[in-house]
Order: sequence, then C-alpha cells, then structure tokens
Amino acid sequence: MYFDLLLIFSFSFITLFFLRKTAKYVGLVDKPNVRKLHNGAIPLVGGIAIYITFTFYILLNPSYLVDAKIYLVSMFILVFVGVLDDRFDISYKLRFLIQSILSVVMMLLADIQLHTIGNVFGFGNIDFGILGYLITIIAVIGAINAFNMVDGIDGLLGGLSIVTFGGLGLILSFDGQSSMAYLCLVLIVIILPYVIMNLGFLGHKRKVFMGDAGSMFIGFTVIWFLLLSSQNGHDAPLRPVTALWLIALPLMDMAAIMMRRIKNGNSPFKPDREHLHHIIQRLGFKSSHTLFIICAISTCFAAFGIYGEINDIPESFMFYMFAFSFILYIKLLNKVSSFSEFNAVKSINTNS
Repeated sequence: MYFDLLLIFSFSFITLFFLRKTAKYVGLVDKPNVRKLHNGAIPLVGGIAIYITFTFYILLNPSYLVDAKIYLVSMFILVFVGVLDDRFDISYKLRFLIQSILSVVMMLLADIQLHTIGNVFGFGNIDFGILGYLITIIAVIGAINAFNMVDGIDGLLGGLSIVTFGGLGLILSFDGQSSMAYLCLVLIVIILPYVIMNLGFLGHKRKVFMGDAGSMFIGFTVIWFLLLSSQNGHDAPLRPVTALWLIALPLMDMAAIMMRRIKNGNSPFKPDREHLHHIIQRLGFKSSHTLFIICAISTCFAAFGIYGEINDIPESFMFYMFAFSFILYIKLLNKVSSFSEFNAVKSINTNS
C-alpha cells in the first residue's frame, strides 16, 4: 500500500512539473488583476495534473469505483470545459449547462441520484420521488461551484478538499467500504503535491494554481462520492445530513456570499472580495494564518458530522445543528465584514 501511494504521489508531482512548463507556452496562466493580487503569471495546471493522475489510477483499478467509465468520461468533459474557462473565460451559463447535462448523465447512466434526505425534520424520511432529478442537478451545480468559489487563497481549495475526502474516507473505513475509503486516501495523496507547489514550498517560480478545471474536478468528485455513499437505501454508509457537514464550510460560504450579493442588488455570480478568506485577511491575518483558521473550522464541522454519524445521533438533531450553524455563520460573517471594512477605512485614513 505504501509503495502504491508513493508511486501516486510521485506521478502527481512529475505531472505537475511537466504541465507547469507547458502552460506558459499555451497561455494557460493566471495573470494578476484587481481581484487577483498574486505576483506574475501562474500556471493553471493543478487541477489538470490531479485529474490525469486520478484517471490513470482508476484505469488501472476500475473495480474500485462503481461505473468508473461513466465517471471518467464525465470528468473528461468537465475538466475540458474548465480548461477552456481558464484559458478563454467562458460564460457561467455555458458552464452551468454542461454541469446540468453531466448531472443527467450521472443519474440516467450511473443511477446516482439524490433520492432522499432522510429524517432531517424528525417527522419521518423525506423522499423526493421524481423531484429528485431536479434536486440532484441543483446539488451537483451547488457542490461544483461551492468548491470553485472558495478557491481564493493559496492552499485553501487543496486544504478543504483534503478535509472532505479525509472525513468521507474515515466514515467509509468504519463502515467497511475499503475500496471507496482507499480512493479517498488516493485523492488526498494526489492533491498533496499541488498543495506543496501552490503554497510555494519549492519556490515562487514553481508555483501553480488549481484553475477552474481543478475546482470542477474536486466539486464533481465530491458530490459523486457523497451521493454514491448516502443514497443506497438502508445499507448506505453515510446519512445525507452527514454529507452536509463534510462540505459545510464551502457550502455555507457560497450560500452566504450569494445571499449578500442578491441583497445588495447584484448578480449572485458577480465576483467580489467578500468571501470568508477576504474578510479574515482584512482583519490583519496573513494568508497562511487565514488558511489555518478556515481549514480548522472546516475540520471541526467535518469532525462533528463524523461524530454524529458514528454515534448515530438523530438526523433531525444534526440537521437543526447545521441550520443553526449556518445562521450563526451568516450573522458572524456580516459583523466581522462590517468590522473589517471599518478597520480598513480607518487604516487608510491614518496612513494618509
């Protein structure tokens, strides 16, 4: 097992190095602008390298993942669209259309669908029936874009992905689902070289970004794994409410920021600098400290979900706690945002 993981880690690293050099020749780089404050043109190849490595592993071990061929074809299309978006900045409407089509493919060909959310209100199981098709599409688009929108500082998307796959892997391992649990570990090992290079541990000149191709890969893989683990009837190793806790922070941040944009009369898809990581940084924290704080919060959310799953805490209690946490998150985010904006203005006035 250890040799297998070492090979995967090395293959991911080598792929990153090769693609990093290729990216600059084809213009697949992220250049600084008003919202992107990094230095120089950074190759957008992290997601492609992760996708290539994981695809290679699945092709060698197709029995580890149910409907592996359908997953791989879907991921190829999604990553290709992500690369086009990274290179040419395509419309979000086209991205949503492709994501919706792949959601339908996932439901019709792989039979992976959000059938139920369990007994989240305490009045019995809630099954969606035919509405499950629409709700699954919304869930897939939501998961993909939650991980896309949270990718704002070095290491954050990689860190949150590791928390999610790590938490899911633990639950699957406890349930005896060794193949799926091992795939979660494989994904973590594949992501680690990206995190190392993204954080600049090998120097700024070797820095890489995930890109939309990567965030789409992460988001789609997360929702594929979560639905596969939580929608198989009474024998499912994961309750639907636990899935919420495993992706709690990306989900809450996306929902909170979109609600704030709509409240301010803006499009929910209009980019800004009002995400959690932006607000924490305006409070004076360095990027590395912000990364640690957010990953720690996400780990606490995931740990609570895992604790509830393992100890069979009632779904309704876990759901109401999630709803309470979300409301508290929005309240605190608004207060901290106002405070950070006040401090920023005060600092500017003092310096001038």
